Amino acid sequence: MSTPLLLPPDLLETIRRALAEDIGPGDVTTESIIPAEARMRGQIIAKQEGVVAGLDVAQAVYLAVDPQVDFRPQVDEGARVTRGQVLALVSGRTRSLLTAERTALNFLGRMSGIATLTRAFVDAVAGTKAVILDTRKTAPGLRAADKLAVRRGGGQNHRIGLYDMILIKDNHIDYAGSIGEAVRRARAAAPGLEIEVEARTLEDVREALDLGVERILLDNMSLDMMRAAVQLAAGRARLEASGNVTLETVRAIAETGVDFISSGALTHSPRVFDVSFDYLERL
Repeated sequence: MSTPLLLPPDLLETIRRALAEDIGPGDVTTESIIPAEARMRGQIIAKQEGVVAGLDVAQAVYLAVDPQVDFRPQVDEGARVTRGQVLALVSGRTRSLLTAERTALNFLGRMSGIATLTRAFVDAVAGTKAVILDTRKTAPGLRAADKLAVRRGGGQNHRIGLYDMILIKDNHIDYAGSIGEAVRRARAAAPGLEIEVEARTLEDVREALDLGVERILLDNMSLDMMRAAVQLAAGRARLEASGNVTLETVRAIAETGVDFISSGALTHSPRVFDVSFDYLERL
């Protein structure tokens, strides 16, 4: 029996919910056509070029349906693959394989789509110091899978949620009355967490630097403003560029000297990677 790689508990719970959503009280089509004792072998195939992510998640789907399924990946996570390449061989009870198929492929297709897009952004900034980050613009309930896929594509995760880092954005600043007051309140409430402040102007950058925050988010700034912000910071804080970042613009942004570039597109606008599960033989 194959054993899946260690996955976080929240992702395993997401898998259980996805299976319950799809199977409900039972797979009436498969159970009416396939004898209970039937066994088969099949293969998961890439139907396009790209970067694979989520084979271990697909494996966990099959094993959640039937612990006796044998799932054998044929490529590594994060590998570039070509159209027609076999990604995994799967064997076991035919009912189990057909019942788990769509949920497994849904995870694999979404995660590989995210990884493929992420790798394109990472490749676009190669040779600069900029690190590609995701955002919280993930599909509701799929954050663990989406952010894992970003890592498999060569990017890094920003904060996972609202709890693991302080990101003071424009609405927080406007309500508090100033960057300084917002930072003061945040430090008093959560002194152990890293603070990032959104800056809309170079004056905001100066104020954030004077406050000694660890990171500054350069929101929708022009290239000239970003270059000026890099000079102002002079290494005193790490700078993150964000806002309307595309594959066409990301290289120029990286060349301004910022430390991070975040893009919500990695997880909110990926094209689902096309994969299929094909019957090979009865066993």
